[in-house]
Amino acid sequence: MSQDWYNKNYKKMLLIPVIIFLVCLIYLIFFYNTHGDLIYRDVSLSGGTTITLQGDYNQASLERDLSSRLPDVQVRTVGDLSTGKQIALIISTSAQPEDLSKAIEDSLNIQLTEKNSNTEFSGPALGGNFYRQLLISLIISFALMSIVVFFLFRTFIPSIAVIFAAFADIVMPLALLNFLEIKISAAGIAAFLMLIGYSVDTDILLTTRVLKKREGTVNQRIYSSFKTGIFMTLTALLAVLPAFFIVTGLPDSFRQIFLILAIGLFADIINTWLTNASIIKWYAEAKKIN
Repeated sequence: MSQDWYNKNYKKMLLIPVIIFLVCLIYLIFFYNTHGDLIYRDVSLSGGTTITLQGDYNQASLERDLSSRLPDVQVRTVGDLSTGKQIALIISTSAQPEDLSKAIEDSLNIQLTEKNSNTEFSGPALGGNFYRQLLISLIISFALMSIVVFFLFRTFIPSIAVIFAAFADIVMPLALLNFLEIKISAAGIAAFLMLIGYSVDTDILLTTRVLKKREGTVNQRIYSSFKTGIFMTLTALLAVLPAFFIVTGLPDSFRQIFLILAIGLFADIINTWLTNASIIKWYAEAKKIN
């Protein structure tokens, strides 16, 4: 990409992430108006029963049979990390423990005992309270990050550019997860907390190099930041993607963390190097920063 082309088109490039962000934000507003919530919550956040059943059973057949009897049934496999062989099933539903136990026993023609199963139950009030606490933690973390960014740069537009990019890194994965109808667990909320840290570091790197250093031109400092930042992001992606796609037997909570981080890191590439870089370059030109 030549500097002349970039100088002429960087403002147009800003439209791409802004349009994607607006589409995602409108979808989330529509989703909230339809469902009364920002996400699809799993049992850990909405309340219900989870039974871990030891043994090798047909997941699809069991899930199909239980879904005809109980609401919101999810059946997940647990495998051995070394061999990938199935060692257990995790069955979740919003039904009561006795209803789920009876349905499993009838479906598989077995008797559930302490030796072959483990039952966990959380009421809707407890799950809802836990969900609210996690959301408050997420909001506080984002607010504290914003305060640190304003303190670091002490100028409005660069600070807002960093904060906007980090916010977009949350909105885009959230919209995609809802579109795919993926139920988010407590581990998923924790992944969004991690994503705040992952996303803001490249934005701070870019803004610091462009505005606080004077070696080379603005374009050269942006390119230098890009080389460092994209290496950081791709390294993180290479860590989480193989774990999600290749490693078998991982608990679903781990897989959800890896999925959210991967989507968020892809969004971060767009929001840092199209959104934030374009705003910072525009700001540098307006302030005549070399």
